[in-house]
Amino acid sequence: MNATASIALSGLSAAQHQMQSSAHNVANLATDGFRRQQVVQSAAPGGGVTTSLAQADITGPSLETDMVGLLQGKNAFLANLAVFRASDATTGALLKAVA
Repeated sequence: MNATASIALSGLSAAQHQMQSSAHNVANLATDGFRRQQVVQSAAPGGGVTTSLAQADITGPSLETDMVGLLQGKNAFLANLAVFRASDATTGALLKAVA
């Protein structure tokens, strides 16, 4: 797999984690003492990102933040999917030209 596809796949994974975390937070809005999850992204060696989960400093819901997180995750997923597809199409075109 080429570097562009690997970076796009790490972005897809990070976006998925963001959406899962936001959905988890929304599902637990009414839970007493619940501390929201937050996804922390960091640059991976060689390109791409890695993610980890952290808990928010304060307890209580933040529906607005979680809805924005869901939309950001969705848009990041779609953007990385477009990059992955373009990389795949480019690789296919190059292989056709060489063959």
